[in-house]
Formats: sequence, C-alpha cells, structure tokens
Amino acid sequence: MSLNIVVLAKQVPDTRNVGKDAMKEDGTINRAALPAIFNPEDLNALEQALRLKDANPGSTVTVLTMGLPRASEVIREAMFRGADGGIVLTDRALGGADTLATSYSLAQAVKKIGNADIILGGRQAIDGDTAQVGPQIAEKLGMPQVTYAEEILDLSNGHVTVKRRLENGVETVKAPLPCVVTVNGSAAECRPRNAVRVMKYKYATSPSGVASLPENIKEIYGNRPELHIQEWSAADVQADPAQIGMPGSPTKVKNIVNVVFTAKENLRLENNDEAIENLVKELLANHTIG
Repeated sequence: MSLNIVVLAKQVPDTRNVGKDAMKEDGTINRAALPAIFNPEDLNALEQALRLKDANPGSTVTVLTMGLPRASEVIREAMFRGADGGIVLTDRALGGADTLATSYSLAQAVKKIGNADIILGGRQAIDGDTAQVGPQIAEKLGMPQVTYAEEILDLSNGHVTVKRRLENGVETVKAPLPCVVTVNGSAAECRPRNAVRVMKYKYATSPSGVASLPENIKEIYGNRPELHIQEWSAADVQADPAQIGMPGSPTKVKNIVNVVFTAKENLRLENNDEAIENLVKELLANHTIG
C-alpha cells in the first residue's frame, strides 16, 4: 500500500543561544539574530515518516514548512535523509503568526496538497513549547489525532496503531486514517544524511534561493525538476487574510527573558538520614520544593 505522507517541519531559532536582540519591539522573535536549526522533534517525526515509506513501497514523504524563504533549508535537509520534496509556505502576510494563525495556514496548505493519508509533526517546537499547532491542524482538517507518539507500530486496513509515551506510562492506541500524529522527542532519532542523496540534492532550493546559485548550477537546477522546492503564498492556499499573521493572532508575546541559573552557595551534607531530612525541611520552608 502506497501512502501520501506529509511531515510538518519548522526551522526554529536555536534557543540555547538567546541574547538581548532575540525579540523585536512588536513582541515577535527576531529570527535573523539567532542561528536557525531543524526543530528537534520534527526530526523524530521525519524518522517515523521515513519508516512508513520504507515499509510501504511507492509511498512519498512531502515536507511542509512555514516561514521565511530560507526555511527551504529544512526541506533540503529532510531530502538528504529520505524525503521526496517539500513546500515552503512563505508570505509577508503570514509573519508574526501565533499557533492559531499558524495552524490555520498550515491546514490550508495541507488541503492544497490533497489526499494526505497521514500527517506527522513534532510534539512541539522549541521556540514556543506550546504543543498546540499539531492538534489545532487536526481540528481544522476534521481529522482524528494521536499525540505524544513514540512509535508507529502498524499501519494497515485504514488504521494506524501508535505507541504513546505519557507522563505515567505507555499507551497503545488505534486511529482511522487520515489522521494527524505528533511525535515525542523520546521517539527514535532521525537517520543520518545519506551521502548519495546529499550529492543528488545539495542544490535543491526554492525559487527565492535560485538567485544565489552559481551560474553553472542555475543551468543544472533548471534541468532537474527534483531540485525544485515549491514556494506557496497565502493566496496560493486560499487563506483568509483575517485569519493569518498578526491579524489572525489573538496571542501576543509581552517579553522574552533569558534565565541563567548560577550557584550562589553550596551546602555539604553528612551521609545520614537526619541531614537529608533537615535539607528537605529547609527546601520546603523556602518553597524551593513543595
């Protein structure tokens, strides 16, 4: 059985390096001031998609991302690992979107892709940590959803069976297709780049990136459709201007603070129960715990 698999991926700022310029005055992230990386849990989702592709000959994996034109970098990275291609949803009108506006825009793009059997994405992105976009997309598409997925155990007879990693244990659930599955960071790590695919797709880019290619590579790009990463605008996915970007975002970020924990003092304990009990009482008294 061949599958039409869509993977939701995001190019995110590396939040391990948040500085004073990380936020703009309007409350949006200054992405130009931070290194951009492939959202970690989206890589876990990509691996689950590639395993489905391996198990179902003839299947395709399409990566969908929303962001600046340079977000095509995550699609190219996914192609190095086994994805077939992808789409960058990019438009100035989409800028500043919160999870509600983002999920609406991505849902519109999934509708345009059409006939998706399963949509996979990371549980959450490290620049927001909300875990809202995947479930909201499922709701907007009217699809069942499975969250906190750790492994896709089976996909057959129009259903997918998923192992979920929850706070207090593991759960196995079955859902009808098509559906949306969000994947935990505890799932299998994504496979490494394939050297042959790196050589084949190293010049894959979106229309916005063609101008930066050397002249001899532009000719190669023009003759090889597999290098073409699509770019869609808000109009291409028939998005309602009132539901995208800043106008469609009821959530506003007031401030971003980079918190660094430093040790100011230390306490040496004797190796006995009384010392440990006294420490616990002290931590409870100053509300460090409890």
